[in-house]
Amino acid sequence: MRLIHTSDWHLGRSFHRVGLLDAQARYLDHLVEVVRAEGVDGVLVSGDVYDRALPSPDTVELLSVGVTRLIDAGATVILSSGNHDSAIGLGFASELLARAGLHIRTNLDRLGTPVMIKDTAIYPLPYLEPSIAADRIGAEERTHAAVLRAAMEQVRANAHSRPGASVVMAHAFVTGGATSLSERDISVGGVSAVHPDVFAEADYVALGHLHGPQSISETVRYSGSPIALSFSEADQRKGSVLVDISAGELHTEAIPAPVAKTLAILRGDLEDLLCDPRYRSAESAYCQVTLTDTVRPMGAMERLRRRFPDTLVLVFEPVGAQLIPLTGAAATRDRGDLDLCTDFLNHVRAGNAASEQERALLATAVERSRVVRGEREDEGGATSARGAA
Repeated sequence: MRLIHTSDWHLGRSFHRVGLLDAQARYLDHLVEVVRAEGVDGVLVSGDVYDRALPSPDTVELLSVGVTRLIDAGATVILSSGNHDSAIGLGFASELLARAGLHIRTNLDRLGTPVMIKDTAIYPLPYLEPSIAADRIGAEERTHAAVLRAAMEQVRANAHSRPGASVVMAHAFVTGGATSLSERDISVGGVSAVHPDVFAEADYVALGHLHGPQSISETVRYSGSPIALSFSEADQRKGSVLVDISAGELHTEAIPAPVAKTLAILRGDLEDLLCDPRYRSAESAYCQVTLTDTVRPMGAMERLRRRFPDTLVLVFEPVGAQLIPLTGAAATRDRGDLDLCTDFLNHVRAGNAASEQERALLATAVERSRVVRGEREDEGGATSARGAA
C-alpha cells in the first residue's frame, strides 16, 4: 500500500495580499506527477482544504480539476475537513462522489467507518469542534483531547474486527508539534493539545493543522502545508509524505514540493541592505524587511523595492534611537502653528526633521487654513448681524 499524506492546502489563501492560487495549482500539478511516477494508491488530505468557509469560484474549480486529475492518475482521494473548512460546503454530494473515487468526510456519522484501499482501512476524522462534537460522540469533557479519544474508541472498535493495517487522518494540535504564525488558534479554555497516545494502535496517523512538516513519533506525523503561508515558515522544507505500509512495516519519505517563490527575512540599515551583495538572492524573493536605522529613512519602501521588488512587509526597529517627545503645553505657548506642525512631523518620524520643501508645503497649508478659518468666522458674524437686524 502506497499513500501520499498531505494537508493544509488552504486553497484561495493570499500571502500578504498576494494571491497564491497559481502556486497552489502548481503544487497540484506536482502531486499528480508524484501519483503517476510512484504508483500511489491513495491521496490523504488531512483538513483545511480551503482557506475559508465560502471559497471563490476559481478556488472551487481548482479543487474540482485537481481531484479529478488525481483520480484519473490512479489514486483514491480522501479529504477530511479542517477548522477552516465549511463541513456542509465541502461535504456536499459526498455519497455520490465516493462512487467516483473521491471520499469526503466532514461529519460525525461515520467516524468508525473506514475508506478501504486494498486491505488498508483509512479512518478520516474531520476537525472536531469540542463544543459541537462532545455530547454527540459521548466525550467525557468538552476538550480536543476528549473528543478525539471518543472518536478513536469508535475507530479501534472497527479496526479490531478487520485484518490489515489501519491509518487515521486527523486535524488537531498534537503535543510536541511546533507551531507557525499562520495557523488559526483552536484552543478551548486555553487547552488545545492532544497527546499522541490518543492514536495508539494506528499503523500511521496523517495529521493536519500545523503548517511545518514534522514527526511527533515514528507513526504520528504532520505533512505540513505544501506552500509557505507566513514568513515564520521561511526555513521549512515544504512537501508531502510518501507512506509505504507492507506486512506490518512502515516506511515514510518526504517528497519536496515545488517552490514558486522563496521567502527572505532581511534586517539591517537601509543603505547596507541596498548595497550588500550578500542579499542578491533576495532580489527574486518575497521579502520581510526590518530596518534598524537610528532615524527612519524617508521613502524606505520605495527604495527597497528598487532592489527587492517583492518586499511585502516593512518593519522599523531603530537601534539606539531616542524618542522625540512632543513639546509640552507650556513650551508650545510661544511657538507658531508652522513650528508645531514640523515638531509633530519630527516626532512621528522618529527624529527625521522636515526638509525645506516639506516646511514650505506645511507653511502653505497653515496659511491657507488660517485664511479659510477667517472667512468662515466673517461669514458667521455677518449672519449674526442680519439675524439681529
